[in-house]
Amino acid sequence: MDLNLKGRTALVTGASMGIGLAVARVLAAEGCKLHLAARNPERLAAAATDLEREFGVTVTPHPCDLSQTEQVLALALAVPEPDILVNNAGGIPRGTLQAVDGATWRRAWDLKVFGYIDLTRALIAGMYERRRGVIVNVIGAAAERLDPNYIAGCTGNAALNAFTQCLGSESIAHGVRVVAVNPGPVMTERFMQGLHWRAQTRFGDSSRWQEILTRDIPIGRAGTPEEVAHAVAFLASDLAAYISGEGLRIDAGFSGNLKVKAGE
Repeated sequence: MDLNLKGRTALVTGASMGIGLAVARVLAAEGCKLHLAARNPERLAAAATDLEREFGVTVTPHPCDLSQTEQVLALALAVPEPDILVNNAGGIPRGTLQAVDGATWRRAWDLKVFGYIDLTRALIAGMYERRRGVIVNVIGAAAERLDPNYIAGCTGNAALNAFTQCLGSESIAHGVRVVAVNPGPVMTERFMQGLHWRAQTRFGDSSRWQEILTRDIPIGRAGTPEEVAHAVAFLASDLAAYISGEGLRIDAGFSGNLKVKAGE
C-alpha cells in the first residue's frame, strides 16, 4: 500500500535502535527525508548511513539528550519544519513505588514524559502556521495495563495518553493531528533484558525466556518493532486523516502482565 509519504520530512527520536529504528526504516522505505535523534552518536551515525545506502533518502543524525530542555530546543531549531514528528525516546525503569526513588523517577520522566511534551511544544506552533503536520507518540500499553511493579512507567504512559487526547482533540482544528501507539510486549533489546530477568527469577534459568511468552501471551510471542512501525507510518499518513487525539493499542489482545514468579 502506498502511504503517499514520499518527500515528506520526518523527525524520529530514540531512532538508533528498537522501535525508533524500525519506524525510521519504514518511513525511509516510503521515501521520507529523515532526521534521527538519539543519545548514542556512534549507533545513530551507523543507522543513518545504513538507511541512506539502502533506501537512497537523505538522513541527518542529531545526537542529543532529550531529557535536557536546551537540547530539545536545539533539535527543534535544527529541524524547524517536519511534516511528521515521532516521539519515541525514553525508557522508564520497572519497580514498585518504594523501589524507584525520586531521582530515578524524575530522570526517566524528564526524557520520556517531558521530552515528548517539550519537543511537541517546540514544533507544533510551526505546524499550526503551516496548517499541516502529524505527531505520533509511541507510548506503551502500560498506560492501560496497570502494574504496581511498573508504577513509574504506567503513570508516565497514562499522562502521555492524556496529553495526546487533550492536544489531538484541539490541534485538528489547525490542520495538525496528534495520535499515539501503545505497544504491548515487543521484542526490543530492552524487552529481552527483562525476559531474561523474569526467566531467571521465575525458573532459575535465564535461558528459558521463551517459556514466559508461550505461557503468558495468548498469541505465544511478543510483537516485532516492525509491526509497531507499520502502524506508526499508517497513522502518520493521509489514510488516517480522520484520526486525532486517539491511541492505538498494539498487543494482540494481551490483557495482563508477564508473570515473574511461579504460581502468579
